[in-house]
Amino acid sequence: MHRYCFPHTPVANPEAIVGSGKYRFTVLADGLLRYEWAEDEQFEDRASVLAINRRLTVPQFRVKQDENCLQIITARFHLTYDKQFFSPNGLSAVIKGHYGPHSSIWRYGMPGSSLGGTTRTLDETNGRIPLEPGIISREGFATLDDSKSMLFDDRQWVATRSPGNRIDGYLFAYGHDYRQAIQAFYLLSGPQPLLPRWALGNWWSRYYAYTAEEYLALMSRFRKNGIPLAVAVLDMDWHIVDDDRVKKAGVTGWTGYTWNKKLFPDPKIFLAELHNQGLRIALNDHPADGVQSYEDPYEEMAAALKHDTSMGDPVPFDITNQEFLDAFFDVLHRRFEKEGLDLWWVDWQQGTHSRIPGIDPLWVLNHFHFLDSALDNKRPLTFSRYAGPGSHRYPIGFSGDTVVSWDSLHFQPEFTATASNIGYGWWSHDIGGHFHGEKSDEMLIRWVQFGAFSPVLRLHSSNNIFSIKEPWNLDAPYDQIMKQYLQFRHRLLPYLYTMNFRAAVDGLPLIQPMYWGYSESDEAYNVPNQYIFGSSLIVAPITAPQNPKTRRSQVLAWLPPGRHVDIFTGGVYDGDRRIWINRRLSEYPVFAPEGAILPLDSAPILENGCRDSAMIKLLVVVGADGSFELVEDDGCGQYTGQINFRRTCISFHQQAGELHIGPTSGGDVSPHTRNWSVQFLGYCSEQIQINVDGETKTVIGKKVNNGLLVDLGSYPENIRILVTLEAHPSLSVNQPAPQIVDFLRDAQIGLDVKDAIRAIVESSKPILLQIGDLHALGLDEALLSPILEFILADSRVLSRESQDTGYVVVDR
Repeated sequence: MHRYCFPHTPVANPEAIVGSGKYRFTVLADGLLRYEWAEDEQFEDRASVLAINRRLTVPQFRVKQDENCLQIITARFHLTYDKQFFSPNGLSAVIKGHYGPHSSIWRYGMPGSSLGGTTRTLDETNGRIPLEPGIISREGFATLDDSKSMLFDDRQWVATRSPGNRIDGYLFAYGHDYRQAIQAFYLLSGPQPLLPRWALGNWWSRYYAYTAEEYLALMSRFRKNGIPLAVAVLDMDWHIVDDDRVKKAGVTGWTGYTWNKKLFPDPKIFLAELHNQGLRIALNDHPADGVQSYEDPYEEMAAALKHDTSMGDPVPFDITNQEFLDAFFDVLHRRFEKEGLDLWWVDWQQGTHSRIPGIDPLWVLNHFHFLDSALDNKRPLTFSRYAGPGSHRYPIGFSGDTVVSWDSLHFQPEFTATASNIGYGWWSHDIGGHFHGEKSDEMLIRWVQFGAFSPVLRLHSSNNIFSIKEPWNLDAPYDQIMKQYLQFRHRLLPYLYTMNFRAAVDGLPLIQPMYWGYSESDEAYNVPNQYIFGSSLIVAPITAPQNPKTRRSQVLAWLPPGRHVDIFTGGVYDGDRRIWINRRLSEYPVFAPEGAILPLDSAPILENGCRDSAMIKLLVVVGADGSFELVEDDGCGQYTGQINFRRTCISFHQQAGELHIGPTSGGDVSPHTRNWSVQFLGYCSEQIQINVDGETKTVIGKKVNNGLLVDLGSYPENIRILVTLEAHPSLSVNQPAPQIVDFLRDAQIGLDVKDAIRAIVESSKPILLQIGDLHALGLDEALLSPILEFILADSRVLSRESQDTGYVVVDR
């Protein structure tokens, strides 16, 4: 059966194994070592939930040993072992490289100062909570203990560990090569799956007892307001809850498998109408209470399990019973899938214990849900909670019910980025928070903006009638800003789907902590909320309210070496420094470095669903070479490495000032003609040339937001397009004075103070003297910070002036 088949090769190559008697080491990669102790000399070769692939390419390594000492030497570590029971004194490894003041040495029992991983749930949290460890650390090593995890037997059914004194651990010794460490982890534990394209769009969810009519009207209103959606989620009230039968049975009503016909008189028609609107559908499932006698599927479930119904006893939930598991999917769930359900939201909150000691029911639910969801060649997907290392194979993660607060928002970017340290790349949060807390439209906007640049944007809230997340129910300007970012999420889909492909194939999660890209910069470790978003962007989330005087929110960002452009404001920033970023409510700090290429859906009207677009706008940052391969398919079907993806290579060549687009190759799921436009961020020359199929024409671009927008036109996809700027194009120099005057118009401060600031920044004095005069005004820090950001963002403002005036400017 498809439900019991998953790719795994748990038995390692014998050439990778070094061991004798009670100990065994397996050199899985030059930086990945498995270490085992078995008192009975019987070692474990079955797949665990963590380790499903141990038959990896054997790396080069050397073994040196005598009667009392074993040494294993690879390019990344030098292990020494005294051939006794594992101890900190007897088992150690020197990590090659410099990751501390002296040397980096792992000793058994010493996990390393992990940079953090993730945790099972954020339920009831209000801010920061402790995280489980990941597999990377600044010390250059980390370990995972796999001694007690669930196993799979030779029938691919769940099993427990053999009793006795056993140790089963993995040492990751990759120094500061964090991406290589995660890629090795994926080789051992399996890759992240390729998500269906629709999972990357906007999700609507609310814990609320909608009627079918209300829900369909709500979806229609989103569409009429120009807000695209992809997934419609029904929380638990889709089934009977507040019902005499539930009360009589003495159960909570959280578990249910009978449509509430008072709310949904004809479920098939209701689901069909949602599909007609271009939406996918998810139902919430709290399975812990089993199947009660009043449930519609009760008799069929009882028959499948030979359950005695004479006394009306419920069919108990026991996911570790294979017969129950088969009926759970083939009888209980399949009836709803046949009606049109696309995705189950597995809401397991009953802890880690099952009828078999050592087996966590959440692991069983996640594993078999994922495999079962591949029925009829569908692309498999789950929506459930994190169960531990290895859970990345079963996306998407539901992070749980957080308190509506700035503290909750402030922790979520860090939480999401750090999860990549254990390979978990697809968290879905309750955007806007779930319950309690306080109402703040400003906070909701900042949460939605973070959601637009997070793995999955899912609006969700409790059943409190005052918890409002429909944009049109907000006051101006919150309504339009929220709409803008929900639309932008769908415009990001060409980029997001390519990053989804990259995550599945290349082992690079969508969101990465800054230190993944800049491991030797101390500053990268001191901005835990900031993260790398795919191949082309850096996001510095705003998680604090705005200052009432400046009408701006602040975030202290660190920009890595190079030059960067804010994709929303067009401002140019020097890197290799920390800087206070100030943004009005409609703006969000997202930076693209020189050479970045970002494809966006530029369709004038964004439809529900997530189909490939016939109109693409490229955001391009000049100043360095760059490339991007746009990857597309229909977003359906199982990915086994055989999908014929459509690929469009896009590259920018700085020396020649040329942008090359296409041709597209492979596949046939997208329009055969595509309209292209390019927005050169931070570049304002007006005249460029376009060469298509040997024919050259000169066009005049449109200046937009400190950049240049050029409509290239529509062309068949087998055509190569060449856009030519001047040789060695450079980013334009910021003009601080107009930006500062625009800021002062918003600022809620004295008019005389505004005039004084304007007089200074519009004067002919050198910039350094202007800064001195601004300080002399005695402005408070909140007011001075945005002004200095405009002046100091781009050092060429200073260096150009030094050439004109003779002032010496020290390079920062």
